[in-house]
Amino acid sequence: MIKATYHKHLLKFKQASGTSRGILRTKETWFIKLSKDNKQGFGECGLFRGLSVDDTPNYEEKLKWVCENINQGLEILLLETAHFPSIQFGLEQAFLSLQADNPFELFPSDFTKGKQNIPINGLIWMGDKSFMQQQIKDKLAQGFSTIKMKIGAIDFDTEINLLKSIRNQFSAKEITLRVDANGGFTPNDALEKLKRLSELEIHSIEQPIEQGQWQEMASLCEKTPLPIALDEELIGVFTSEEKEKCIETIKPQYIILKPSLVGGFKGSEEWISIAKNYKADNWITSALESNVGLNAIAQFTYILNNPLPQGLGTGGLFTNNFDSPLEVSNGSLGYNKQKEWEFNFD
Repeated sequence: MIKATYHKHLLKFKQASGTSRGILRTKETWFIKLSKDNKQGFGECGLFRGLSVDDTPNYEEKLKWVCENINQGLEILLLETAHFPSIQFGLEQAFLSLQADNPFELFPSDFTKGKQNIPINGLIWMGDKSFMQQQIKDKLAQGFSTIKMKIGAIDFDTEINLLKSIRNQFSAKEITLRVDANGGFTPNDALEKLKRLSELEIHSIEQPIEQGQWQEMASLCEKTPLPIALDEELIGVFTSEEKEKCIETIKPQYIILKPSLVGGFKGSEEWISIAKNYKADNWITSALESNVGLNAIAQFTYILNNPLPQGLGTGGLFTNNFDSPLEVSNGSLGYNKQKEWEFNFD
């Protein structure tokens, strides 16, 4: 018999981080812990308040139910948590972790052996001009060749000038630029803004307009001068039929998968499979999980064998994260076998 418990953990940001949803100072997350025959397994349920579709008043109640019914098995539990993608992800991790020789090695590979790294983008958080400029300087100094800038917090002209300042120093061959609008444009002004961004040889833009406007997004994807990646658009789309309809209608150039928000490994794989049928490529992104969730996402990402830079590596943002072998260096995420896990949330 498996025994299951759940635990809450409040991650604290080193410095307040700006997003289109306001300033983040803390990030709530939850863990599922499984025990059986002197073995333990762990999974992180990366709830993201204000963004997760499962940000509901009965979230903890659902976690409690899951722990009480853990011996029904993963397949039934995933069906019962269909509308709680972050809990699905935590369950997938916890069961893999319990079965593994090492509870933190869910997908053994050259990544977990410390032989191969995963290329990632350097993320520029929203803020005033000088703060964003400093971050850009830091990321370039750290060896990132792909920079992702969140836009929509300050006026568009200032953001264009920040991007121009990078382009004036580095060509598109030297530095790849991605932008994330987090739905900050309107259907009326989006195309004009995309044209201005395309002049700077931007790789792609995430979610230019708010999710749920499928026809407007489809029109943008058809006319856009630069590739569009769906992000928030995938959140809260549960069935295979709905997912197919979403991609078939919009026909995006890319989709971006946050396992905590789209139903874990299984949910991500389904989206990837559907998108490929419509010639849409993808990459994986973490969503402010602790190093436990990031570790699971990174290992899963590596075995997908996608050569594009991925959106991983937020582990350094928090003061009370868990020490782990994960390390960011020269624009990539690696696994340092010399480092030990220090994981204790009790």
